Amino acid sequence: MDMAFTAKDVQALREKTGVGMMDCKKALTEAEGNIERAVELLREKGLSAAAKKADRIAAEGVVYSVVQGNVGVVVEVNAETDFVAKNADFMALVEAVAKTILAENPADVDALLGKTIAGGKETVEEALREKILVIGENMKIRRFVRYEGVNVSYIHGGGRIGVLVNFETDVAGKDGFEAYAKDIAMQIAAASPTVPLYVSKEEVSEEVISKEKEILTAQALNEGKPLNIAEKMVAGRIGKYFQEICLLEQPFVKNADQSVEQYTKETAGALGGAIKVIKFTRFEKGEGLEKKEDCFADEVAGMLKS
Repeated sequence: MDMAFTAKDVQALREKTGVGMMDCKKALTEAEGNIERAVELLREKGLSAAAKKADRIAAEGVVYSVVQGNVGVVVEVNAETDFVAKNADFMALVEAVAKTILAENPADVDALLGKTIAGGKETVEEALREKILVIGENMKIRRFVRYEGVNVSYIHGGGRIGVLVNFETDVAGKDGFEAYAKDIAMQIAAASPTVPLYVSKEEVSEEVISKEKEILTAQALNEGKPLNIAEKMVAGRIGKYFQEICLLEQPFVKNADQSVEQYTKETAGALGGAIKVIKFTRFEKGEGLEKKEDCFADEVAGMLKS
């Protein structure tokens, strides 16, 4: 870091302009630590246009997944409007970002932004900023997961939901495994009966189970049941709870008489080997993000200010 400025100065400039860390550092170096001059330099380079857009809510976009060899990736890239997902430029960026994650194995989104984008010479951050300027919408790489081993992915609703599942198996190359694996990914996407949080009940901590038992006991007592009856009811209801939160305990979406675990064992037996679901990720586009409420009056006011 140049002695003319500190890491705090870089952070302050980033907060002031919305421009990426590396560009802020370059501008401060060129401005010899003068923040106001650095802001001017960023504006001169046209970066402030992208920075202005960085304040706008990006809760649309796409979830995209790719499996190549023994590596699988699922990534969510957000934009402001749902029709951007149909834009070929935007989708080319998303694909290049996924390929970068495949090849580079970055630790997190910040590390990814500093990597050279697959098929290009600029960083992911620079490529993203260029697309923001070209397409005219704020865009953000929100999150990603990268698994090594035997993976299968499933995208539902044109990128609304993306699932990546990681398996340990000796039958991956056999006819029938891919169809089974897709079924498991679809089960997670369909969220039936609910979105699973764990692969198996063995993964659920004692703390989580105890808390749920407390809640279920209180419910039974509130229903007027005596304690000994309440305890028996809780034993039954905790099984139902596992069925909701654990993938292997769930009724298989294509055959409710069979659990996902039973379907897995049946498939493994038919293929003459072993199959174990190790982990999975399910991303739903924009979940947990504030959506932009279109208001014509606000829009006009915003135009008058700019």
